[in-house]
Amino acid sequence: MENQTVTILEIETSTNVCSVALSEENSCLFSKVNKEGLNHAALLSNYIQEALQVLKERNKKLNAVAVSSGPGSYTGLRIGVATAKGLCYGLNIPLISVNTLEILTIPVLQIIKEENALFCPMIDARRMEVYTAFYNAHLEMIRPVSSDIINNDSYKEILEKNPIYFFGNGMNKCKEYLQHPNAHFIENILPLATSMIPLSLKAYHEKQFENTAYFEPFYLKEFQTTHSKRKL
Repeated sequence: MENQTVTILEIETSTNVCSVALSEENSCLFSKVNKEGLNHAALLSNYIQEALQVLKERNKKLNAVAVSSGPGSYTGLRIGVATAKGLCYGLNIPLISVNTLEILTIPVLQIIKEENALFCPMIDARRMEVYTAFYNAHLEMIRPVSSDIINNDSYKEILEKNPIYFFGNGMNKCKEYLQHPNAHFIENILPLATSMIPLSLKAYHEKQFENTAYFEPFYLKEFQTTHSKRKL
């Protein structure tokens, strides 16, 4: 039988990190990451070409494309999703979306093994605002995705009951406000395509596919433009 294992192209562009991975079941066959800023439009197609070349050399075909669905950067998400949809149309394969906050949480769950701990990924938004949610040790959502403005009273009730691990690029601006002894901070956790692998594989087996024509990223907030105050 041809292509008995599940092969998925993973695309992650929700923040200033651009990453692509090629997975076969739970194994990573290829990975490329750029952390230098919002260069997704210039880099993404090249990374995908490299991944598809690896696929060709192994004489395999893609079963699906998975893309980070947000919340996150409006521009980054739009580039990633548009690219993923184009590939799915061209190759006639399913589209899988993966929540960005879950992607962030995967590597932390591999490090922290506390059954009563909660996990709070944070994506930087505007000023003191973050996109966030709370998960337990089984990646079950305890508090839904929201846009929070952080202050000295943030998460006080939940911090009284559980140790909480904060991470992601929105974490650093929250440290001075979250001084409770149950608040812990983990540095250098990024949303990477390699962290999508277990999530996209599970979605594939459960046939959790998106409508390629109508799927849109979860922006959480609409894109806002700034207008010059100068009169023309």
